[in-house]
Amino acid sequence: MVKVADVRRSYGTGPAAVHALRGVSFEIGRGELVALKGRSGSGKTTLLNLVGGLDSPDQGTITVDGTDLAGLGENGLLALRRDRVGFIFQSFGLIPILTAAENVGVPMRLRKADPREREERVALLLAMVGLADHAEQRPGELSGGQQQRVAIARALANRPALLIADEPTGQLDAETGLAVMELLRAVVRGEGVTALVATHDAQLLGLADRVLELSDGEIIEH
Repeated sequence: MVKVADVRRSYGTGPAAVHALRGVSFEIGRGELVALKGRSGSGKTTLLNLVGGLDSPDQGTITVDGTDLAGLGENGLLALRRDRVGFIFQSFGLIPILTAAENVGVPMRLRKADPREREERVALLLAMVGLADHAEQRPGELSGGQQQRVAIARALANRPALLIADEPTGQLDAETGLAVMELLRAVVRGEGVTALVATHDAQLLGLADRVLELSDGEIIEH
């Protein structure tokens, strides 16, 4: 599903340049849940942004679902992020004025899905994440764990092949974080999704099929 080969990414030039990634290579099979660990500043977020098509490498190649990202123009990358990659962020990223159901439906509105299909998919996803009874509540009326569940449902709205999550439990207490990670694990199995999840929580790492460790921009452990 994902193939990363000798990827390098730096910010700035000259002596002040920051080398975020230094020749990173790995592969992720279909249906795998792979955890990415490493200290703050190790390059995790940079790597996730590159794999998700939010940024481009200085060197190396990234292939997602058989597509070389370097061959995509801006419109191609937009389509990739809309239709084939789902994103989950530490800060939830929900739209405050929209209900949980409306937030989940946003990606389907962007691709102009049929309204009936959209409503059915939203109801299914909210039930899947255990929030069927909270569809009409806005983010401010939900707990942190509930908001992250809405964010997971939204990420799955367009049936992505790849799910990318950047510290999805970072703002949650340990018990809630574990419940959210177990939900991600179940979603990967149930929906047949591949997932790359950055996390520093040792308990959560145990739920992954495989762990990649980044240190100073390099993979040091598989």
